[in-house]
Amino acid sequence: MEATERALFESGVRRATEASDGAALDSALADLGWRDAVAVDRPTAVSVLFESLGATTTTSAALDWLLATALGADADGTGVAVVLPSLSRCVTPGRLDGDWCVVEGLGSAALGRCDTALVVARTPDGAATYAVDLGLLTRRPVQGLDPALGLFEVVGEFETAWAAQPTAADWPAAAALGQLALGHELVGAGRTMLELARTHALERMQFGRPIGSFQAVRHRLAESLVALEAADALLDAAWEDLSPVTAAMAKAFAGRSARTVARHCQQVLAGIGFTTEHPLHRSVRRTIVLDQLLGSGSALTRTLGADILSSATLPAAFPL
Repeated sequence: MEATERALFESGVRRATEASDGAALDSALADLGWRDAVAVDRPTAVSVLFESLGATTTTSAALDWLLATALGADADGTGVAVVLPSLSRCVTPGRLDGDWCVVEGLGSAALGRCDTALVVARTPDGAATYAVDLGLLTRRPVQGLDPALGLFEVVGEFETAWAAQPTAADWPAAAALGQLALGHELVGAGRTMLELARTHALERMQFGRPIGSFQAVRHRLAESLVALEAADALLDAAWEDLSPVTAAMAKAFAGRSARTVARHCQQVLAGIGFTTEHPLHRSVRRTIVLDQLLGSGSALTRTLGADILSSATLPAAFPL
């Protein structure tokens, strides 16, 4: 996109995420032509939307749609849901056990509005995608740290003969796309937390001065900004390469950076940041959960390190 087009697109997406949520937001995005924008400039369309989702802590079926299209499903953007791996994991949520497929994973809020879902399972011939009637599986709303995200726990098993004919799936490529989207959402949440802390530092007076004039506060805010800018730069580089390795690196770093920002901003906001009256808690909750989806930062780092040790080679360096 040209700079002017991107600015207009960003403005439209931000207004939509600030004004609506869930199914209403999906409808607004359809009116904006977000899926058409993905076809034209996927990095820009994905980064703009998911940073806005993170900044406003709203929910959308956009992640499900991205994963579904990457898995080869004919998704029109409505009524599509994809079963995700369990928290902190990035393996396929399904596995074959004879003629049965055992499922253990998560679903987004979109899963609550669908009758069928896509389940990616490990098979002897590689990963395969099954379109499954959700009546065959058990869904339980997750009322944990961030209930507003609308996650479901999805467990159960189904006989493969009951599902639609499976199609071959490139799970690593689909997961990489989802990891980049979530990385941008983490950056968006981090920018909101940093802005909340910056505003507080300018307004909160101590010893007759704004606390933002104190060096310790400035250091925390500066470290937060550096962490976010570094994460954003790594995500941009990962779009150029778009491999599972670089996507995992970018997602892991974005998760670590956002959690660093959450810690520093909580320190700057002090006691008020712990209250439900202040909006910080919404971004902190969202950050912690997003870091766990499609591989947590710690789990992805361990996996990347194990792969380096087993192959005795380092990933190719990004061009500077």
